[in-house]
Amino acid sequence: MYFFGPEQEEMRRGLRNRLMRWGGVTVPYQPGKRGLIAATARTGSLLRQGAVVAIAGEGRIHAGEGVVMPLEDGPAYLSLRAGVPLVPVSINGTSWLGFRRVVRVRVGLPIEAARGAPARPRPEEVAHLTAQAQSSLETLVADFPDQPRPGRVGRWLTERFNEWPEGSRPPLPARSGDQEAVRSASRLQTP
Repeated sequence: MYFFGPEQEEMRRGLRNRLMRWGGVTVPYQPGKRGLIAATARTGSLLRQGAVVAIAGEGRIHAGEGVVMPLEDGPAYLSLRAGVPLVPVSINGTSWLGFRRVVRVRVGLPIEAARGAPARPRPEEVAHLTAQAQSSLETLVADFPDQPRPGRVGRWLTERFNEWPEGSRPPLPARSGDQEAVRSASRLQTP
């Protein structure tokens, strides 16, 4: 199993970066999307050889358990390009870390990519597969409740592990009943 994602300028900083670097299981590209073509080619090769490549489709972390932020096109593009199914996986229970807290992992049904996909998938194919993945993930996370804040140690551990794009934990986003508001807010935050 490999993890596809951006490499930080300094991969020796942060617990998560050090673990990924140490494990040698990343398919990184550099900040500013430098090296993305080589990372895409390596990912396609790994997928065609039967490897599993995990991609955080939302492209960022956020607070809240029952919300899926708008997905990036990358997972669908790579799935179509390699001609392999896209398998939605949800992980709930990590917005606050603590002892004896429930972490739930759900695996959705594979979404088949077009057989004999072209080397360069068409934008409408990518958009369609991305929408299918978005819908599947929203169903997988919909019934998981937001968790209460843990004690001081749990809050400290959570904040050490997470690097919030805004610099600190954002407020909880709207639940699945108001997904359009979540999508609109996300578009406004994207530079």
